[in-house]
Amino acid sequence: MTDELGGYLELTDWRRRVAVMWEAWRSEAGADPVAAAERFRAHKDELFREHPQTPLLQADRPGFSALPYWPYDAAYRMEVTLEPDAPGTGPTPLGGGSGAIAMPSSGEEAIRFRRIGRVELGGPLAGQSLSVFWIDAYGGGIFLPFRDTTSGSETYGAGRYLLDTIKSADHGGDHAAGTVLLDFNMAFHPSCAYDPKWSCPLAPPENRLDVPVRVGERLPR
Repeated sequence: MTDELGGYLELTDWRRRVAVMWEAWRSEAGADPVAAAERFRAHKDELFREHPQTPLLQADRPGFSALPYWPYDAAYRMEVTLEPDAPGTGPTPLGGGSGAIAMPSSGEEAIRFRRIGRVELGGPLAGQSLSVFWIDAYGGGIFLPFRDTTSGSETYGAGRYLLDTIKSADHGGDHAAGTVLLDFNMAFHPSCAYDPKWSCPLAPPENRLDVPVRVGERLPR
């Protein structure tokens, strides 16, 4: 087997394991969100340490022990309603009348998205709102990136991801009620935060919160 074929199988295995982690977290978090988050983080650290598809730089792998997080805060776990957009809002539409939009990216290749709605946040983030996007590619998926006032100092400057369902980062929700579960304790850095070779879509200006969100993944102190 060639190295190239081996790489495809390794990436498939990575995604399979990540999907299992998220499924386990969703099933456990309703009863004990703190313990569920701790188990998820331990499994993710194991993948980062041992898996050949780890996003870490080669030089950073030998000394890696664990990703840094803030303590779990249940106030940042909330169920929100996905509301339709007001006309004429959001990022710049791409040409062709497709409804696709331009999203900031850490790389040169554009990734097409579709803005599908907006959520009003609650708890410590009451009065704040975020746009929700659909990844406009094969299979699709909900994508919810954000920045806050910790970005660039305590967290990665280009922001964090909350939902990326095409990669199994899905918190749950009730499709019949039109609601989505958001747990900011599960916010994570994109792969480009560890190695610039990765091309990552980034949070657009409208998804910049004007408050600190000190839960989820953070930068090392």
